[in-house]
Amino acid sequence: MKFGLTIDTFKGYAPLIVQQVEDYIKKSKYFKGASGSVPLGEIIPEITIFTASRSLQGKEVRDALDGSFAGLFHDLDLGFNPMNLMFPWFPFPRNKRRDAAQKKVARFYMDLIQKRRKDPSMADKEKDMIWNLMDRSYKDGTPISDREVAHMMIALLMAGQHTSMATTTWVLLHLAEKPELVTELYREQQKICGTDPRPLAYEDIAKMPLLNNVIREVLRMHPPLHSIIRKVKSPMHVREKNYIIPAGYHILAAPGASSMDQKYFKNPNEFDPNRWDTVESEDDAEKYDFGFGLVSKGTASPYLPFGAGRHRCIGEQFANVQLGSIISTFVREFEFSLPGDGKVPPPDYTVSSSPTLHISPYELDTNSISSP
Repeated sequence: MKFGLTIDTFKGYAPLIVQQVEDYIKKSKYFKGASGSVPLGEIIPEITIFTASRSLQGKEVRDALDGSFAGLFHDLDLGFNPMNLMFPWFPFPRNKRRDAAQKKVARFYMDLIQKRRKDPSMADKEKDMIWNLMDRSYKDGTPISDREVAHMMIALLMAGQHTSMATTTWVLLHLAEKPELVTELYREQQKICGTDPRPLAYEDIAKMPLLNNVIREVLRMHPPLHSIIRKVKSPMHVREKNYIIPAGYHILAAPGASSMDQKYFKNPNEFDPNRWDTVESEDDAEKYDFGFGLVSKGTASPYLPFGAGRHRCIGEQFANVQLGSIISTFVREFEFSLPGDGKVPPPDYTVSSSPTLHISPYELDTNSISSP
């Protein structure tokens, strides 16, 4: 997939993501009227899957999510639970629905691939991950079959759904607690995109340090992966403790522990995007190309939202484009606040409720903002 996750494709993805968010805002019942409340647990999962499908897999897949495909995806999604992982073969009703949905979704992708093969001119319109994989081969020269491409597309669509959904939700909650940050983010956009901001481009995201710091800080406080497990392939000497981890053992890193440790981050429980102005960034660390572009090895870092080393998340750069585009669009469109005491709610591991935002159209005095 690395050949489909390039700077050139990201340049095309950002406008598509922004367009999807804007269209969603126009059509959703939660954004009618001058102001109101929106349940993040309902809208953010839809926004993340719509933006990912449209950019990574094309218009046909995105359009299908407005129909029966959405129900099939929901059945697949419900397969992600501890019981499924421990007993994937057991005939629970949920597992049966998962397996039936997998077959139907795979058939959808295979039919789409065949349709595209019959009309190669369609590839000139836009390059998505399906086009990228259709004519690829493995390292030994074996072509990737249509069925394998279909299964990869299912994995791709689901791989970042929960992580991006959770991160986007936490970003909005923290911004709603500090509305002054929303104003600062909007002014940052104005400095890059003009007083009446032009459409957001991929290159703009990298020029917005506050936006990137907000995302980094949320990923520090709320890393979407609680455990990263690796199998020891050869005896591993831990010099600091003078012991050896035998081959065949598993080791586990807990990003949520190290990133909230006072040893590494001052006042770790405080949401402070500005800490990244002084904290040494992974971007300054040693970099290596594991096959999908230069990234920091990050193996010595306490900050591990995307893992580290050879198996670092391949979708990291896409996630940054997706998160940056979604958050930037919300900042342009709305002012928002939290109900009740106005404080960010603590993590709810029971998934018993959906956090809510109060929103209103964004209004800012632009007289003091000058165009670049």
